[in-house]
Amino acid sequence: MRNLENRIREHCELTRRHFFYLGSAAAAAWNASPLAAADPLADPRLQKAVAELGYLTPVDRGNVLDKGKAGVANLSAERLREVGLVPETWSLEVVPDPASDSSVEQPLSRALGNALDWNGLMKLAEKQAVRFLHVCVCTNGNDPFHTTLWEGVPLREVIWLTRPKANIRRVYYQSYHPANVPPFQSSLPLGPVLETPPGQTPVVLAYKMNGQVIPASHGGPVRVVVPGTYGSKSIKWVQRVVMTNDYHANDSDAELNNDVESPMKTRARFINAPKEIAPETPVALTGMAQVGVSGLAKVQYCVHSQKDPWPADGPDWASADWKDAAILPPPVDWGGGLSGGKLPANTSQMDPTTGKPLQWPMRYTIVHWAALQPGLPSGSYDLCCRTIDLNGIAQPMPRPFLRTGVTAIHRLTLVVKA
Repeated sequence: MRNLENRIREHCELTRRHFFYLGSAAAAAWNASPLAAADPLADPRLQKAVAELGYLTPVDRGNVLDKGKAGVANLSAERLREVGLVPETWSLEVVPDPASDSSVEQPLSRALGNALDWNGLMKLAEKQAVRFLHVCVCTNGNDPFHTTLWEGVPLREVIWLTRPKANIRRVYYQSYHPANVPPFQSSLPLGPVLETPPGQTPVVLAYKMNGQVIPASHGGPVRVVVPGTYGSKSIKWVQRVVMTNDYHANDSDAELNNDVESPMKTRARFINAPKEIAPETPVALTGMAQVGVSGLAKVQYCVHSQKDPWPADGPDWASADWKDAAILPPPVDWGGGLSGGKLPANTSQMDPTTGKPLQWPMRYTIVHWAALQPGLPSGSYDLCCRTIDLNGIAQPMPRPFLRTGVTAIHRLTLVVKA
C-alpha cells in the first residue's frame, strides 16, 4: 500500500510540474481548474484516478477489427509466411489501374519480379522514416481501438519509385484477402498523398507500433495510416497499391453507408465514472477526449437529476449546468511498452530541443481530463461529458450525423443511495 501511495504522489507531482513547465497560460488554466484547490490534486481519490490513466496502448491490448473478413487471426505461423504477412515474405505491388488509362514508367509487381519487399522498405526508412502519435478509432465506434506511436515511410516515396507519367487522379490500396473474399480497400486523391502541408504528417506505410514491428494480428507487417482520418482509411495487411484515373472514391467502407472522406471529430468519453456512490460523497471523474480536426478548447461535464426533464434546446443541451473539467498535461510516462516510457527524440509532433509537444492538445490524438464532482443527495442522475472545439462549437455539433464519426454526448447513469 505504501508503494502505491508513493507512486501516486510521484505521478501527481510530476504531472503538476510538467503542466507548469508549459508556461504561464497553462499554469493559469491549471490554477483555474477543478483540480487546483489549495493543493492541486490534493484529494486522494482524484490522485488515484489520475495516476491510473495510461496514454499509449500496449500493442497486445489494442482492439482489432477485420472488416474485410481476411481471417488473419486464425492463420498459422506457416500460413502467415506463405501469404506474405511476415517481414521475410511480405511484398507490395504498386501498379497502374488496368481498367483506366493511367501510366507509369516502372510498375512494381510480383509478375515483373520487382515488387517492393521488406528490405526495400527498410532501405527507404533509413532516410525517410517518420514517427508520430495517432489514435485509431472506427467511424461508428464509441471508444478508440488504441492510441499508438507509429513509424513508417511516406507512401509518396514508394509512388515515386514507379515514375508516374500521366492520367493519375486517385490512389487506392488493398489488403491481403483469401481467394474467395474480395480485398478490403480504401482510396485517396493523389494530391494529398504526394504533398503534405508543413507541420502535418504524410500518409505512411507503417511498419512499427510503439517501436515494435507490427504483428500480423494488428495489420502487419505493413499497414497504411492516414493521419486525421478514421480507421477505415488506414487499412491493415496492405499488399497492393493502384494508381487510377477514375475520380470516384472506391472505398469498401462506402458500401456500409459511411462518409469515407469525413475527418476525425472532437469528442469526450468517460474512463472512470462510478455507477453508484453514497450520498454526499465526492467522486473522482476521469475521461478521454479525442482531438479531431477542429482541435480542443475545453472538456465539460454536467450532472442532471433524472427527475427533471432535459432542456429542450437542441442536441448540445446548451442550457444544461456544464462545468469545466481540467485537461491534463502531456504524460511523463507515455506507456505503450516504450523503453522508459519515453518517446523517440525524432517524433514529429515533439520539439527536438525540449522533447515536449509542439502543441497540446495534439490533433488526431487523445488527451485525458479529470474533475472532482462534489457529493450529491440520494437519487438517480445523468452524468454527461462533452467537448468544445477551437471554433467554440460544442459537441455534438457541427456534424452530429450518423456515419460521419460518432459525436453523441456520452451519457451515463449515476445512482446515489445509502
